[in-house]
Amino acid sequence: MKKFVNDPKQFVAEFLEGVQLASGGSLKYEPKYNLIYRADMPRPDRVSIIQGSGSGHEPAHTMIVGPGMLDAACPGDVFAGPPVEFVTETSKLMDTPAGVLYIVNNYTGDRTAWEMARELCEAEGQKIGYLLVNDDVAVKDSTWTVGRRGVAGNFFVIKAAAAMADKGGSLEECVRVGEKVIANVRTMGVALSSCTPPVRGTPLFEIADDEMEVGIGIHGEPGRQRTKIMSANEVVDLLLDAIIPDLPFTKGDEVALMVNGLGGTPISELYLLYGAAHKRLAEKGISVFRSYVGEYCTSLEMAGAHISLLKVDAELKELLLAPAEVAYRVF
Repeated sequence: MKKFVNDPKQFVAEFLEGVQLASGGSLKYEPKYNLIYRADMPRPDRVSIIQGSGSGHEPAHTMIVGPGMLDAACPGDVFAGPPVEFVTETSKLMDTPAGVLYIVNNYTGDRTAWEMARELCEAEGQKIGYLLVNDDVAVKDSTWTVGRRGVAGNFFVIKAAAAMADKGGSLEECVRVGEKVIANVRTMGVALSSCTPPVRGTPLFEIADDEMEVGIGIHGEPGRQRTKIMSANEVVDLLLDAIIPDLPFTKGDEVALMVNGLGGTPISELYLLYGAAHKRLAEKGISVFRSYVGEYCTSLEMAGAHISLLKVDAELKELLLAPAEVAYRVF
């Protein structure tokens, strides 16, 4: 293992401290609960939006805390859901009369923590909303989950719900637009390499130099098939042939198109994939309203990519275009 690391068991705590120190005071950090939160939140007149999954998927979720996105994030260890106590303490800190919205990716550990925390917090009188993200079309069930996994499409759910909260929307309205995104976003990915969690010290799985895993999970879970490496155009066709019929997306639709890097893919390759996907969609009469290319939900240093499509209407367009500012990639 070659990584910039001190004590592997302190990896998460140390990088979270770095996120806070790099924020210029806009974020605060509570190490006891792996908690990164906005210094200016909560506000009594606004819904608080929080999330926390395993670490190792950065910038999700700790690096997208900021105006127009998450108000707080409480990740667990690498590829591990947060303990219930992390969630309940985050909920208390972000409590507001307007309510607190949980955005949860569909993994067994995440759901267990957030659903138990919801019960505990509601029993103490908190108003809690709940969204379950399950955009991955690759597999119905996997090693880590029952039902479809939540992957890169999570970004769109956060963006829309936070924009609604910023407009003064109620908790119920934030849940409604979040559910609208979940109903209209689909994702599938492919991996060219494995990744190495710092505490483990060895790759999660073995894959030959001439192979790729189609439908890979962000924790290294098996996908639909392992096959020989294809050309970029063939990879895009393979992913879109799974995504497009699932909703389905049809001629005349407008979409947000995301090509998400899994951590070890050069940005030039992501734009190459984007160009192929954009042209393929145009051939089908599907127009791209807005593009997203980069790293949004990674798997440490795994080489690979997701393609996500979100079918948009006038309301979702407005919410996606609303201003947002996070510490990640501020120039």
